[in-house]
Amino acid sequence: MEKFDPQYKKSNFPQIRREWLALRQEVVLQPEQRIVDAHHHFWDEESAPYHADDLMADIATGHAVEATVLVEGKARYRASGPAHLRPVGETEFAAAQAERAAGRGVSVCAGIVAWADLMLGPKVEEVLDAHAEAGKGRFRGIRSRAAWSDDAALSGPADGPPQGLLLDPLFQQGVKVLARLGLSLDVWVYHTQLADVAQLARDCPEVQIVLNHVGGPLGIGPFKGRRAEVFEVWRAGMAELARHGNVAVKLGGLGMPRTGFPFASAETPVPSEELASAWRPYVEACIDSFTPARCMFESNFPVDKGMCSYSVLWNAFKRLAAGYSPDERDALFRGTAMRAYQLDAKQTAG
Repeated sequence: MEKFDPQYKKSNFPQIRREWLALRQEVVLQPEQRIVDAHHHFWDEESAPYHADDLMADIATGHAVEATVLVEGKARYRASGPAHLRPVGETEFAAAQAERAAGRGVSVCAGIVAWADLMLGPKVEEVLDAHAEAGKGRFRGIRSRAAWSDDAALSGPADGPPQGLLLDPLFQQGVKVLARLGLSLDVWVYHTQLADVAQLARDCPEVQIVLNHVGGPLGIGPFKGRRAEVFEVWRAGMAELARHGNVAVKLGGLGMPRTGFPFASAETPVPSEELASAWRPYVEACIDSFTPARCMFESNFPVDKGMCSYSVLWNAFKRLAAGYSPDERDALFRGTAMRAYQLDAKQTAG
């Protein structure tokens, strides 16, 4: 089974404090708003284990989540067999978790975004075919963990990506295989790498790219105390990226430690109004540039659970979306995710 190395987990994995989270209880806003949670994980990490039962308990707090998209997180890789096929174990695990949750009103893992080494050349298609078989109709694409920095505070896991991964010709060959098979590419980068994503979108216009976590604006390490400056650089990069119609963006992930928001260290969890106020500039800039038709809300649970509960998180998102039309809100909360991940009514019926 693959694992994140200890130093990376110490810096990036949440300490989920259930008693602390329980100190903030809110009435669910707009409980009728239908939701597709476009990004969550399942894994066994000791600091934050999270499986289908945990997700269903969070959903049961009241928001009308009808389906979810599982995104890879190094969980349950096969312990043996060819190395390039071991990540298929995570898709097998996700499909089993989907079956565990079946019949409970939510289509858990309606879409599965797995991991494959797109630098494998001719073997890429073999891995994708194996994911498709393991996913039992749920496999939708691959995520590239391309976030890279040479600063120690921002370093990735020990087996993290090389600099310039998205621009490597061999990697882009793998991306073109995704496009040929009708699969999407999720991309996780820092705001310092948005130009690379734009170049990838130009080089591979036929693939649906889904940018994770509002493009990774950083607020720690060399970027600590420079939020206004970082915001302007990030916003310009996002506006340029939005010119490429094959790119959509996930609105979320702002609870991760690397964003620099201090709410996880508050004496009690902050209310959804405060989260919405802090996150509004980022969410509104994304929607202004990409339009609601290319934006989708994501929980990024359990990672963001270190900062707020599932109920409070979606209340914050609903506050952020309040000024948009009903059709625009439907796109933000479910429609864009359904299109990007090729979900249909049967897959969101629970």
